[in-house]
Amino acid sequence: MPNFQSGAINIHYEESGPADGFPVLLIAPGGMKSAAPVWANAPWNPIEHLSDDFRVIAMDQRNAGQSSAPVTAEDSWASYAQDQLGLMEHLGAERFLVAGMCIGGAYAMGLIEAAPERVAAAVLFQPIGLEDNRDAFYQMYDGWAAELQPQRPEVDASAWAAFRENMYGGDFLFNVSREFTASVTTPLLVLKGNDIYHPEAISREVAALAANATLIEDWKEGDAVASARQQTIAFLKEHAN
Repeated sequence: MPNFQSGAINIHYEESGPADGFPVLLIAPGGMKSAAPVWANAPWNPIEHLSDDFRVIAMDQRNAGQSSAPVTAEDSWASYAQDQLGLMEHLGAERFLVAGMCIGGAYAMGLIEAAPERVAAAVLFQPIGLEDNRDAFYQMYDGWAAELQPQRPEVDASAWAAFRENMYGGDFLFNVSREFTASVTTPLLVLKGNDIYHPEAISREVAALAANATLIEDWKEGDAVASARQQTIAFLKEHAN
């Protein structure tokens, strides 16, 4: 996998599929450990299944997988959006599709907010969201931070705490509001979540609020896996322009 360097930030990514295909940015599940290899644990792996038709770009988020960056009290969802947009600019992808699972769904909505003219459409696989589960996200962050802290002795406790609050102190999808979601006209395909990190109600509300959203309820088991995969590929092909 090659790297994209921006100052002290090093973003690891991989490309597959035809070089002249319409670009799809894949943002993996895994919370703060969102990295391309985690896609292998999904019901179907979009790196494999999209590469026949699209230029697939799968990235490791900062300080996950093989990507790295400084840690500061100012880090937030916007920091990740800047990495994602910077990578796509580096690769010459002015306009692109986004497919994100788990935290990747929230990142995808952040990209639509930051650069709506660049995102042709987005697929949100079981997006994270707030529903009496904030402590679960704090604990997930704390576990990630505990692993990283020995490598960042210069970062004090207040900076780690501020970063955590910037990420998970918000409402709804944490990085975008219900009001923003209701204003979104970008085509969305939402695959329903069903657990503590990916509440069913959040998926349903995103699909209900956004003007051009479609909800897929069953996609994880049995015949539903292939059906949802086909629907997802068809959705991406329809909006690859």
